[in-house]
Amino acid sequence: MLGGLFGDFVRGRRALRAFPEPVVQGIVLHRFIDQRTDHSTVIKQLRPHFPREFRRYAGIIIDLAFDHELAINWWRYMPGSLERFDLETRDLLRDNAELVPEKLTRFMRYADRHGLFTAYREEDVTLFALAGLGTRLSRPNPLHRVAEIWPEMAPQFKLAFRQFFPLMQSEVNHWRKSKSTTIGS
Repeated sequence: MLGGLFGDFVRGRRALRAFPEPVVQGIVLHRFIDQRTDHSTVIKQLRPHFPREFRRYAGIIIDLAFDHELAINWWRYMPGSLERFDLETRDLLRDNAELVPEKLTRFMRYADRHGLFTAYREEDVTLFALAGLGTRLSRPNPLHRVAEIWPEMAPQFKLAFRQFFPLMQSEVNHWRKSKSTTIGS
């Protein structure tokens, strides 16, 4: 799980050398999920529904829209509550602080100030997060205006997420089995 959290904050193969093997496997799994998401038929079919000026940023918007869908439907897909997961995530990061990339530490400060991850249940929090992401990009972008397209896109996000997430869970289970060193685990 720790490596999964690091996935967006650790770049390149050499950087993996700094971590114990279980963390490396989590980072590699995160990269696998990102790659499979980018090539998913469900995602490819959703992209053309975006107005032209938002298409370049569709991946970012879909990512946070799916975070929103997962947060409001946590009970469908995950054991335990989202609140419990949130606490366990923070405990895990605190207990492994010496390994946590600085960029992740900064992101978690932001997450704590805004009540993430449970706050992703609220559309306005998701839209605020998208606008914030837009300010960190190097070129002008429309992420601060996603609220304009959200009402039209939200039903499509919901449908796409309900198709996509179980498929991704299945692919992750298959990946884990293929990486297992013992039969049946």
